[in-house]
Order: sequence, then C-alpha cells, then structure tokens
Amino acid sequence: MRYLVLTDIHANLEALDTCVADARLRGFDETLVLGDLVGYGGDPNAVVERVQALTPKAIVRGNHDKVACGLEQAEGFNAVAKSAAKWTLEILTPAHREWLAALPEGPIDVDDVIQICHGSPFDEDAYIFDDLDAVRALKVANRPLCLFGHTHYPVTFELSADSFDSVGSAAAPEMRVQLKPGCKYLVNPGSVGQPRDGDPRAAYAIVDTTEHRVELYRIRYAVEDAQMKVVKAGLPEVLAQRLAVGR
Repeated sequence: MRYLVLTDIHANLEALDTCVADARLRGFDETLVLGDLVGYGGDPNAVVERVQALTPKAIVRGNHDKVACGLEQAEGFNAVAKSAAKWTLEILTPAHREWLAALPEGPIDVDDVIQICHGSPFDEDAYIFDDLDAVRALKVANRPLCLFGHTHYPVTFELSADSFDSVGSAAAPEMRVQLKPGCKYLVNPGSVGQPRDGDPRAAYAIVDTTEHRVELYRIRYAVEDAQMKVVKAGLPEVLAQRLAVGR
C-alpha cells in the first residue's frame, strides 16, 4: 500500500494541487491528511473541496481547523493568525464549516503499521520540536510509524531498544527513510502550504508499507499565485511574504 501524506495545507491551493499532481506521477493508493487544511491562505473552500475529492483513508483535525470552523477561540494565536482565522471563518461555506467541525481528533490508527495525529499522539495540539517530546511521543505511539504535522518542519525520529536518533529533512528534492524492524518512527513530512524551515518548496510524503519506507518530497509551486490570492483577500501582507522564504 502506498499512502499519500498531506499536512498543514493552510488554504494554499497552488501548493496542494502541485503536491497531488506530483504524487500521482509517483503513484499512491490512499490519502492520509494530518490536519490544518485551512488558515493563513486565500483558498479555504477550494482546499476543502480538493481534500474531500481525495476521499482520505484517514484524516484528523488541526488547531487552525478548529478555530476556523468556530469550535474553539483563537487563544494562543498571534495577531496575524487571529486575523486569518477570523477571515477564514467568514469566508467558509456553512457546509465546509460543518465538515471541518466534524473532523476527528487524533491520534487515529490507520492500519497495523501507521498511526496519524496533528500535533502528537499524547496531545493533538502539542508541538514536537525537541528530543524529549519526540521520545515521549514515540513511547506513547502504538504503531511502528506515527505521522504528525503542526510544526511545519520536516523531521524523522527513530527509536530502537538501544538508541534514539533524529534526522532533519535534506535540501534535496527527495529523501527516503527505510523503516527498520524493531524500531519506532515519528515522521513529520513538512507543510504543504506553509513551510517554516527556510525552504519555500511545498512538502509531502508517501509511505510505502510494502517496501517499508517513507519517501519525503519537496517541490516548487506557483508561489506568486498563492501570494496574490492572500493579498487580494485582504489578509495581512506578511502571510504573502513568508511564502517566498519558507519562514
């Protein structure tokens, strides 16, 4: 089975369409979505429709999804994120708000190999940045491979009986992580529509359970078109600017 893994799309239709088109050339059977479909970007309704059309095998909600559909207040959001969330709530169709509100909380067990969550398997809103949180998540995860998002930073953590290691995403267009027997993995593919690692290219992953590997990809997309939509929507200009630098 080959799973397309998408996370942190953030209403960036250009990035999403480019990732899906590239993944179709590589081949995939099912789709997994790790949350934050909306927020920041200028195409929330179109992104929801695209994701619905993919009929994900499994999907979890993100913190921006919860705020943008009215489930939660924007507590903890900075002024720019609050502004984008308010605009998104107003622009989403009632049907799309209801669909987002019905998205399940993670973690979700996909099969015998994969578990998915937005922030972490112990808290859907927690950020995993350091080794301590990663080890905690790996010990809580009940599958060999736990896929997460939220940080917008691609990274792989590996835990075995004897060692713990972290591997940052390579600058190359693709990177492969071979899953070893007896090890547990925590993998963030990086953000489709809001990269924050200094690389503006869209990020996604394909998990091949037959070959026991995770394929991480970075791909260029029409950033200028996404920026134009942000500006045209009247969203804070910094949200357009940051797309070009991946920060």
